[in-house]
Amino acid sequence: MKKFMDWLANSFAPKAKTLTQKPAVAGLSSAMQKLIPFIMTGSIVFFYNVFRSYIPQLPDLGNISNYSFGMIGLIAAFMVANQYMEKFKHANYSITAGIVAICALMMTLHPVGAEEGVYDMGRVGPTGILIGVITGAVVSVIFHYYSKLKLFKNSEMPDFVIEWINNIIPIFLSLALWSTLIFGLNIDIFQVIINLFEPIQSFGQSLPGLILLVLIPAFFYSMGISTWLWSAIQNPIFIAGIAANALAVQNGDPAMNIVTNETVYSLGLIMMGGTGATLALNILMCFSKAKKLKTLGRICIAPSIFNINEPIVFSTPVVMNPILMMPMWINSITGSCVVWFAMRGGLLKIPEQLMQVAQIPAPISSVMILQDFRAILWYLLLFVLYIGTWYPFFKVYEREVLAEEVKEEKVGAEMSAPIEAV
Repeated sequence: MKKFMDWLANSFAPKAKTLTQKPAVAGLSSAMQKLIPFIMTGSIVFFYNVFRSYIPQLPDLGNISNYSFGMIGLIAAFMVANQYMEKFKHANYSITAGIVAICALMMTLHPVGAEEGVYDMGRVGPTGILIGVITGAVVSVIFHYYSKLKLFKNSEMPDFVIEWINNIIPIFLSLALWSTLIFGLNIDIFQVIINLFEPIQSFGQSLPGLILLVLIPAFFYSMGISTWLWSAIQNPIFIAGIAANALAVQNGDPAMNIVTNETVYSLGLIMMGGTGATLALNILMCFSKAKKLKTLGRICIAPSIFNINEPIVFSTPVVMNPILMMPMWINSITGSCVVWFAMRGGLLKIPEQLMQVAQIPAPISSVMILQDFRAILWYLLLFVLYIGTWYPFFKVYEREVLAEEVKEEKVGAEMSAPIEAV
Protein backbone atom coordinates (compact mmCIF):
# COMPACT_ATOMS: atom_id res chain seq x y z
CA MET A 1 0.00 0.00 0.00
CA LYS A 2 2.82 2.43 0.92
CA LYS A 3 4.62 1.86 -2.40
CA PHE A 4 1.37 2.35 -4.30
CA MET A 5 0.63 5.60 -2.45
CA ASP A 6 4.21 6.81 -3.03
CA TRP A 7 3.81 6.10 -6.74
CA LEU A 8 0.55 8.05 -6.78
CA ALA A 9 2.11 10.99 -4.97
CA ASN A 10 5.54 11.08 -6.61
CA SER A 11 4.95 9.79 -10.13
CA PHE A 12 1.31 9.77 -11.21
CA ALA A 13 0.13 12.99 -9.52
CA PRO A 14 2.98 15.28 -10.76
CA LYS A 15 2.60 14.09 -14.36
CA ALA A 16 -1.17 14.40 -14.21
CA LYS A 17 -0.85 17.85 -12.63
CA THR A 18 1.38 18.99 -15.51
CA LEU A 19 -1.26 17.82 -17.96
CA THR A 20 -4.09 19.57 -16.13
CA GLN A 21 -2.17 22.86 -16.16
CA LYS A 22 -2.15 23.01 -19.94
CA PRO A 23 -4.61 25.67 -21.21
CA ALA A 24 -6.77 23.17 -23.11
CA VAL A 25 -7.36 21.13 -19.94
CA ALA A 26 -7.23 23.98 -17.42
CA GLY A 27 -9.87 25.91 -19.37
CA LEU A 28 -12.32 23.01 -19.23
CA SER A 29 -11.56 22.38 -15.56
CA SER A 30 -12.10 26.04 -14.69
CA ALA A 31 -15.36 26.12 -16.66
CA MET A 32 -16.67 23.09 -14.76
CA GLN A 33 -15.83 24.80 -11.48
CA LYS A 34 -17.86 27.83 -12.57
CA LEU A 35 -20.89 25.55 -12.99
CA ILE A 36 -20.83 24.47 -9.32
CA PRO A 37 -23.28 27.08 -7.94
CA PHE A 38 -25.87 26.23 -10.59
CA ILE A 39 -25.46 22.48 -10.10
CA MET A 40 -25.64 22.78 -6.32
CA THR A 41 -28.80 24.90 -6.62
CA GLY A 42 -30.45 22.07 -8.51
CA SER A 43 -29.09 19.52 -6.03
CA ILE A 44 -30.63 21.40 -3.13
CA VAL A 45 -34.02 21.22 -4.85
CA PHE A 46 -33.56 17.48 -5.56
CA PHE A 47 -32.73 16.91 -1.91
CA TYR A 48 -35.76 18.97 -0.87
CA ASN A 49 -37.96 16.88 -3.17
CA VAL A 50 -37.07 13.75 -1.18
CA PHE A 51 -38.93 15.26 1.79
CA ARG A 52 -41.68 16.66 -0.45
CA SER A 53 -42.43 13.11 -1.64
CA TYR A 54 -43.38 12.34 1.98
CA ILE A 55 -44.99 15.74 2.67
CA PRO A 56 -46.77 16.74 -0.56
CA GLN A 57 -48.10 19.90 1.10
CA LEU A 58 -44.64 21.48 0.83
CA PRO A 59 -44.33 24.09 -1.95
CA ASP A 60 -43.05 23.04 -5.38
CA LEU A 61 -39.56 24.44 -6.01
CA GLY A 62 -39.25 22.87 -9.45
CA ASN A 63 -38.89 26.17 -11.31
CA ILE A 64 -35.81 27.08 -9.27
CA SER A 65 -34.16 23.88 -10.49
CA ASN A 66 -35.52 24.22 -14.03
CA TYR A 67 -34.02 27.67 -14.49
CA SER A 68 -30.65 26.98 -12.86
CA PHE A 69 -29.56 23.35 -13.19
CA GLY A 70 -32.14 22.93 -15.96
CA MET A 71 -30.28 25.47 -18.13
CA ILE A 72 -26.85 24.01 -17.43
CA GLY A 73 -26.12 23.25 -21.11
CA LEU A 74 -26.38 26.92 -22.03
CA ILE A 75 -24.33 27.93 -19.01
CA ALA A 76 -21.67 25.34 -19.92
CA ALA A 77 -21.39 26.68 -23.46
CA PHE A 78 -20.76 30.20 -22.15
CA MET A 79 -18.35 29.15 -19.41
CA VAL A 80 -16.22 26.88 -21.63
CA ALA A 81 -15.72 29.58 -24.27
CA ASN A 82 -15.21 32.21 -21.57
CA GLN A 83 -12.59 30.22 -19.65
CA TYR A 84 -10.74 29.04 -22.74
CA MET A 85 -10.31 32.65 -23.79
CA GLU A 86 -8.96 33.44 -20.32
CA LYS A 87 -6.53 30.50 -20.28
CA PHE A 88 -5.31 31.17 -23.83
CA LYS A 89 -4.76 34.81 -22.83
CA HIS A 90 -7.46 36.37 -24.99
CA ALA A 91 -9.28 38.12 -22.16
CA ASN A 92 -10.66 40.71 -24.58
CA TYR A 93 -12.72 37.93 -26.19
CA SER A 94 -13.88 36.18 -23.00
CA ILE A 95 -17.39 37.67 -22.87
CA THR A 96 -17.93 37.81 -26.63
CA ALA A 97 -16.89 34.19 -27.21
CA GLY A 98 -19.15 33.04 -24.36
CA ILE A 99 -22.18 34.80 -25.83
CA VAL A 100 -21.43 33.44 -29.31
CA ALA A 101 -21.23 29.92 -27.83
CA ILE A 102 -24.74 30.36 -26.41
CA CYS A 103 -25.99 31.54 -29.81
CA ALA A 104 -24.37 28.53 -31.49
CA LEU A 105 -25.83 26.13 -28.92
CA MET A 106 -29.31 27.48 -29.60
CA MET A 107 -28.85 26.30 -33.19
CA THR A 108 -28.30 22.73 -31.96
CA LEU A 109 -31.73 22.62 -30.27
CA HIS A 110 -33.17 21.15 -33.46
CA PRO A 111 -35.76 23.90 -34.01
CA VAL A 112 -39.10 22.71 -35.30
CA GLY A 113 -41.14 25.42 -36.95
CA ALA A 114 -38.49 28.04 -36.22
CA GLU A 115 -40.80 30.84 -37.30
CA GLU A 116 -43.01 30.00 -34.35
CA GLY A 117 -39.96 29.67 -32.09
CA VAL A 118 -40.55 26.01 -31.11
CA TYR A 119 -37.37 24.44 -29.73
CA ASP A 120 -36.48 21.27 -27.86
CA MET A 121 -35.47 23.05 -24.65
CA GLY A 122 -34.78 19.71 -22.94
CA ARG A 123 -31.43 19.78 -24.73
CA VAL A 124 -30.15 22.75 -22.74
CA GLY A 125 -30.49 20.88 -19.43
CA PRO A 126 -28.10 18.26 -18.03
CA THR A 127 -28.32 16.22 -21.24
CA GLY A 128 -26.97 19.27 -23.09
CA ILE A 129 -23.78 19.73 -21.07
CA LEU A 130 -21.65 17.77 -23.54
CA ILE A 131 -23.10 19.73 -26.47
CA GLY A 132 -22.44 22.93 -24.54
CA VAL A 133 -18.84 21.92 -23.91
CA ILE A 134 -18.26 21.00 -27.57
CA THR A 135 -19.94 24.19 -28.81
CA GLY A 136 -17.92 26.38 -26.45
CA ALA A 137 -14.68 24.60 -27.40
CA VAL A 138 -15.26 24.95 -31.15
CA VAL A 139 -16.09 28.65 -30.81
CA SER A 140 -12.96 29.09 -28.69
CA VAL A 141 -10.78 27.47 -31.36
CA ILE A 142 -12.08 29.90 -33.98
CA PHE A 143 -11.53 32.94 -31.76
CA HIS A 144 -8.10 31.67 -30.66
CA TYR A 145 -6.71 31.14 -34.14
CA TYR A 146 -8.25 34.31 -35.50
CA SER A 147 -6.59 36.35 -32.74
CA LYS A 148 -3.23 34.84 -33.66
CA LEU A 149 -3.52 36.32 -37.16
CA LYS A 150 -3.25 39.82 -35.63
CA LEU A 151 -5.01 41.46 -38.55
CA PHE A 152 -5.11 45.24 -38.80
CA LYS A 153 -2.22 45.47 -36.32
CA ASN A 154 -0.58 48.34 -38.17
CA SER A 155 -3.75 49.79 -39.61
CA GLU A 156 -4.42 53.52 -39.47
CA MET A 157 -8.12 52.95 -38.78
CA PRO A 158 -9.48 54.14 -35.42
CA ASP A 159 -9.04 51.65 -32.57
CA PHE A 160 -12.77 51.25 -32.00
CA VAL A 161 -13.32 50.33 -35.67
CA ILE A 162 -10.52 47.75 -35.52
CA GLU A 163 -12.08 46.30 -32.36
CA TRP A 164 -15.46 46.01 -34.09
CA ILE A 165 -13.94 44.24 -37.09
CA ASN A 166 -11.89 41.90 -34.91
CA ASN A 167 -15.10 40.86 -33.16
CA ILE A 168 -17.36 40.68 -36.20
CA ILE A 169 -15.12 38.31 -38.16
CA PRO A 170 -14.80 35.49 -35.53
CA ILE A 171 -18.48 35.90 -34.58
CA PHE A 172 -19.46 35.50 -38.23
CA LEU A 173 -17.13 32.53 -38.78
CA SER A 174 -18.38 30.73 -35.64
CA LEU A 175 -22.07 31.12 -36.42
CA ALA A 176 -21.50 30.36 -40.11
CA LEU A 177 -19.83 27.04 -39.24
CA TRP A 178 -22.68 25.86 -36.99
CA SER A 179 -25.33 27.20 -39.36
CA THR A 180 -23.79 25.27 -42.26
CA LEU A 181 -23.66 22.01 -40.28
CA ILE A 182 -27.12 22.25 -38.74
CA PHE A 183 -29.22 24.08 -41.32
CA GLY A 184 -27.19 23.72 -44.52
CA LEU A 185 -26.28 20.04 -44.13
CA ASN A 186 -29.29 19.28 -41.86
CA ILE A 187 -27.16 17.54 -39.21
CA ASP A 188 -28.71 17.00 -35.79
CA ILE A 189 -25.54 17.39 -33.71
CA PHE A 190 -27.19 16.14 -30.52
CA GLN A 191 -28.48 12.99 -32.20
CA VAL A 192 -25.14 12.34 -33.90
CA ILE A 193 -23.42 12.09 -30.52
CA ILE A 194 -26.14 9.82 -29.15
CA ASN A 195 -25.90 7.61 -32.26
CA LEU A 196 -22.17 7.16 -31.74
CA PHE A 197 -23.03 5.05 -28.70
CA GLU A 198 -25.87 3.02 -30.21
CA PRO A 199 -23.76 -0.16 -30.58
CA ILE A 200 -23.78 -0.41 -26.79
CA GLN A 201 -27.48 -1.25 -26.91
CA SER A 202 -26.87 -4.52 -28.78
CA PHE A 203 -25.04 -6.06 -25.86
CA GLY A 204 -26.47 -3.93 -23.04
CA GLN A 205 -27.68 -6.93 -21.03
CA SER A 206 -24.22 -8.52 -20.85
CA LEU A 207 -21.57 -7.93 -18.18
CA PRO A 208 -19.46 -5.83 -20.58
CA GLY A 209 -22.64 -3.90 -21.40
CA LEU A 210 -23.34 -3.23 -17.73
CA ILE A 211 -19.76 -2.10 -17.15
CA LEU A 212 -19.87 0.30 -20.09
CA LEU A 213 -23.27 1.69 -19.11
CA VAL A 214 -21.86 2.50 -15.67
CA LEU A 215 -18.25 3.35 -16.56
CA ILE A 216 -18.81 5.65 -19.56
CA PRO A 217 -21.13 8.03 -17.65
CA ALA A 218 -18.74 7.92 -14.65
CA PHE A 219 -15.77 8.71 -16.90
CA PHE A 220 -17.47 11.76 -18.39
CA TYR A 221 -18.95 12.74 -15.03
CA SER A 222 -15.42 12.93 -13.62
CA MET A 223 -14.87 15.60 -16.28
CA GLY A 224 -17.95 17.52 -15.22
CA ILE A 225 -20.41 16.19 -17.81
CA SER A 226 -23.71 15.10 -16.30
CA THR A 227 -24.60 11.40 -16.28
CA TRP A 228 -28.07 12.43 -17.48
CA LEU A 229 -26.59 12.81 -20.95
CA TRP A 230 -26.55 9.03 -21.29
CA SER A 231 -30.20 8.49 -20.34
CA ALA A 232 -31.13 8.30 -24.03
CA ILE A 233 -28.82 5.29 -24.33
CA GLN A 234 -29.46 3.71 -20.94
CA ASN A 235 -33.23 4.02 -20.68
CA PRO A 236 -34.17 1.81 -23.67
CA ILE A 237 -31.97 -0.96 -22.25
CA PHE A 238 -33.18 -0.47 -18.68
CA ILE A 239 -36.90 -0.26 -19.54
CA ALA A 240 -36.80 -3.25 -21.90
CA GLY A 241 -34.95 -5.26 -19.25
CA ILE A 242 -37.32 -4.59 -16.35
CA ALA A 243 -40.39 -5.03 -18.59
CA ALA A 244 -39.14 -8.47 -19.66
CA ASN A 245 -38.47 -9.38 -16.01
CA ALA A 246 -41.97 -8.36 -14.92
CA LEU A 247 -43.52 -10.37 -17.76
CA ALA A 248 -41.38 -13.42 -16.96
CA VAL A 249 -42.39 -13.37 -13.28
CA GLN A 250 -46.04 -12.97 -14.26
CA ASN A 251 -45.72 -16.10 -16.39
CA GLY A 252 -44.06 -18.03 -13.55
CA ASP A 253 -40.52 -17.74 -14.91
CA PRO A 254 -37.51 -16.19 -13.13
CA ALA A 255 -36.31 -12.68 -13.88
CA MET A 256 -33.16 -12.81 -16.01
CA ASN A 257 -32.24 -9.25 -16.99
CA ILE A 258 -29.79 -7.68 -14.57
CA VAL A 259 -29.14 -4.44 -16.44
CA THR A 260 -32.03 -2.24 -15.31
CA ASN A 261 -32.41 1.18 -13.72
CA GLU A 262 -33.25 -0.59 -10.46
CA THR A 263 -29.94 -2.48 -10.45
CA VAL A 264 -27.74 0.41 -11.53
CA TYR A 265 -29.33 3.28 -9.62
CA SER A 266 -32.19 2.50 -7.26
CA LEU A 267 -30.57 -0.32 -5.28
CA GLY A 268 -27.78 2.00 -4.15
CA LEU A 269 -25.23 -0.79 -4.47
CA ILE A 270 -23.40 0.24 -7.65
CA MET A 271 -24.25 3.92 -7.10
CA MET A 272 -23.64 4.01 -3.35
CA GLY A 273 -23.89 7.72 -2.67
CA GLY A 274 -24.07 8.43 -6.39
CA THR A 275 -21.99 7.73 -9.49
CA GLY A 276 -18.58 6.34 -8.56
CA ALA A 277 -19.77 5.20 -5.11
CA THR A 278 -18.79 8.53 -3.53
CA LEU A 279 -20.45 7.87 -0.15
CA ALA A 280 -17.21 6.18 0.97
CA LEU A 281 -15.20 9.23 -0.12
CA ASN A 282 -17.63 11.50 1.73
CA ILE A 283 -17.20 9.53 4.96
CA LEU A 284 -13.40 9.62 4.64
CA MET A 285 -13.64 13.39 4.23
CA CYS A 286 -15.74 13.72 7.39
CA PHE A 287 -12.77 12.40 9.39
CA SER A 288 -10.03 14.13 7.39
CA LYS A 289 -7.11 15.94 9.01
CA ALA A 290 -7.54 18.73 6.47
CA LYS A 291 -10.00 21.41 7.60
CA LYS A 292 -11.27 22.05 4.09
CA LEU A 293 -12.02 18.38 3.40
CA LYS A 294 -13.58 17.78 6.82
CA THR A 295 -15.87 20.80 6.41
CA LEU A 296 -16.93 19.84 2.89
CA GLY A 297 -17.47 16.24 3.97
CA ARG A 298 -19.84 17.24 6.75
CA ILE A 299 -21.71 19.67 4.51
CA CYS A 300 -22.19 17.07 1.76
CA ILE A 301 -22.95 13.98 3.86
CA ALA A 302 -26.73 14.44 3.97
CA PRO A 303 -27.17 14.63 0.17
CA SER A 304 -24.73 11.70 -0.22
CA ILE A 305 -26.88 9.50 2.02
CA PHE A 306 -29.73 10.16 -0.42
CA ASN A 307 -27.45 9.33 -3.40
CA ILE A 308 -27.09 12.96 -4.51
CA ASN A 309 -23.38 13.50 -5.07
CA GLU A 310 -23.12 16.64 -7.22
CA PRO A 311 -22.10 18.71 -4.16
CA ILE A 312 -19.17 16.48 -3.23
CA VAL A 313 -18.10 15.70 -6.80
CA PHE A 314 -17.90 19.36 -7.81
CA SER A 315 -16.82 20.95 -4.52
CA THR A 316 -14.07 18.56 -3.36
CA PRO A 317 -13.46 18.52 -6.36
CA VAL A 318 -13.46 15.09 -7.98
CA VAL A 319 -14.14 16.72 -11.36
CA MET A 320 -10.91 17.16 -13.36
CA ASN A 321 -8.92 16.02 -10.31
CA PRO A 322 -6.45 13.40 -11.61
CA ILE A 323 -6.03 11.81 -8.19
CA LEU A 324 -9.74 11.34 -7.42
CA MET A 325 -11.01 10.60 -10.93
CA MET A 326 -9.39 7.15 -11.05
CA PRO A 327 -11.14 5.59 -8.01
CA MET A 328 -14.47 6.78 -9.45
CA TRP A 329 -13.72 4.75 -12.60
CA ILE A 330 -12.44 1.73 -10.62
CA ASN A 331 -15.55 1.62 -8.42
CA SER A 332 -17.78 1.75 -11.48
CA ILE A 333 -16.15 -1.44 -12.74
CA THR A 334 -15.80 -3.37 -9.47
CA GLY A 335 -19.29 -2.48 -8.23
CA SER A 336 -20.83 -3.60 -11.51
CA CYS A 337 -18.91 -6.89 -11.46
CA VAL A 338 -19.78 -7.71 -7.84
CA VAL A 339 -23.49 -7.03 -8.32
CA TRP A 340 -23.55 -8.92 -11.63
CA PHE A 341 -21.96 -12.08 -10.24
CA ALA A 342 -24.02 -11.91 -7.02
CA MET A 343 -27.27 -11.80 -9.02
CA ARG A 344 -26.18 -14.23 -11.71
CA GLY A 345 -24.96 -16.65 -9.02
CA GLY A 346 -28.27 -16.56 -7.17
CA LEU A 347 -26.78 -14.84 -4.13
CA LEU A 348 -28.98 -11.77 -4.64
CA LYS A 349 -32.36 -11.46 -6.31
CA ILE A 350 -32.72 -9.77 -9.70
CA PRO A 351 -35.19 -6.84 -9.74
CA GLU A 352 -38.62 -7.97 -10.90
CA GLN A 353 -40.73 -4.81 -10.93
CA LEU A 354 -40.31 -1.23 -12.07
CA MET A 355 -39.39 0.74 -8.93
CA GLN A 356 -37.18 3.81 -9.42
CA VAL A 357 -36.45 5.11 -5.93
CA ALA A 358 -32.83 6.25 -6.29
CA GLN A 359 -33.20 8.96 -3.62
CA ILE A 360 -34.22 6.56 -0.86
CA PRO A 361 -31.11 5.69 1.18
CA ALA A 362 -29.63 2.24 0.72
CA PRO A 363 -29.79 -0.43 1.99
CA ILE A 364 -33.43 0.51 2.74
CA SER A 365 -34.09 0.93 -0.99
CA SER A 366 -32.18 -2.30 -1.72
CA VAL A 367 -34.42 -4.40 0.52
CA MET A 368 -37.55 -2.54 -0.61
CA ILE A 369 -36.90 -3.29 -4.30
CA LEU A 370 -35.58 -6.84 -4.04
CA GLN A 371 -37.54 -8.07 -1.02
CA ASP A 372 -34.24 -9.74 -0.17
CA PHE A 373 -32.47 -9.05 3.14
CA ARG A 374 -29.23 -10.41 1.71
CA ALA A 375 -28.95 -6.99 0.06
CA ILE A 376 -27.82 -5.60 3.43
CA LEU A 377 -24.83 -7.97 3.48
CA TRP A 378 -23.90 -7.03 -0.09
CA TYR A 379 -24.23 -3.36 0.80
CA LEU A 380 -21.76 -3.76 3.67
CA LEU A 381 -19.36 -5.80 1.52
CA LEU A 382 -19.42 -3.23 -1.26
CA PHE A 383 -18.99 -0.37 1.20
CA VAL A 384 -15.77 -1.98 2.48
CA LEU A 385 -14.62 -2.51 -1.11
CA TYR A 386 -15.38 1.08 -2.09
CA ILE A 387 -13.73 2.64 0.95
CA GLY A 388 -10.64 0.47 0.32
CA THR A 389 -10.51 1.80 -3.23
CA TRP A 390 -10.94 5.47 -2.27
CA TYR A 391 -8.55 5.37 0.71
CA PRO A 392 -5.07 5.49 -0.92
CA PHE A 393 -6.12 8.09 -3.50
CA PHE A 394 -7.85 10.18 -0.84
CA LYS A 395 -4.80 10.13 1.46
CA VAL A 396 -2.59 11.40 -1.36
CA TYR A 397 -5.03 14.22 -2.11
CA GLU A 398 -5.42 14.96 1.61
CA ARG A 399 -1.64 15.34 1.85
CA GLU A 400 -1.74 17.99 -0.90
CA VAL A 401 -4.60 19.89 0.78
CA LEU A 402 -2.82 19.80 4.15
CA ALA A 403 0.32 21.22 2.54
CA GLU A 404 -1.73 24.05 1.02
CA GLU A 405 -3.37 24.79 4.37
CA VAL A 406 0.01 24.92 6.15
CA LYS A 407 1.32 27.28 3.46
CA GLU A 408 -1.73 29.54 3.79
CA GLU A 409 -1.34 29.63 7.59
CA LYS A 410 2.32 30.63 7.26
CA VAL A 411 1.48 33.41 4.81
CA GLY A 412 -1.31 34.61 7.10
CA ALA A 413 1.02 34.59 10.12
CA GLU A 414 3.69 36.55 8.24
CA MET A 415 1.17 39.15 7.08
CA SER A 416 -0.23 39.60 10.60
CA ALA A 417 3.16 39.77 12.32
CA PRO A 418 4.13 43.31 13.52
CA ILE A 419 6.72 45.12 11.46
CA GLU A 420 9.91 45.60 13.51
CA ALA A 421 11.22 49.07 13.82
CA VAL A 422 14.34 49.75 11.81
